[in-house]
Amino acid sequence: MIETRYIEFDTKGDADMVDITPMVVNAVQSSGVTDGIVVLFVPGATGAVTTIEHEPGLIADMRRALEMIAPEHEEYEHNRRWGDDNGHSHIRASLIGPSLTVPVVNSALSLGRWQQIVFIDMDNRPRRRRLVLQIMGEKRSCR
Repeated sequence: MIETRYIEFDTKGDADMVDITPMVVNAVQSSGVTDGIVVLFVPGATGAVTTIEHEPGLIADMRRALEMIAPEHEEYEHNRRWGDDNGHSHIRASLIGPSLTVPVVNSALSLGRWQQIVFIDMDNRPRRRRLVLQIMGEKRSCR
């Protein structure tokens, strides 16, 4: 069985990190899949998904690391060509990546105790985001 779902939410931009775990859990549970996988995909070039312990210290650490890897105020050819000043956003998003796969076992995401699924908006402005979820697996029949 394969079921496609979507989750939507607003972001603030500038490496805003949104805990989307509850939305993914809800989508998986409502699909009825008991064992399989859920694949998350970000359509767009300035957003990324990963897992992290979603707490203020690590959020600040991640923002600082992203700034060291691809500084916002660096010279980017993308900015010269398009004038949108988000070259750093594209670099950051491509390094973390647009997709994530999580196993589903006994109707639950196989995440660690301190592990949440997060979307990171790398763009330089607030946006409305829509992610694609493909939930694949088996549904146990009720006996």
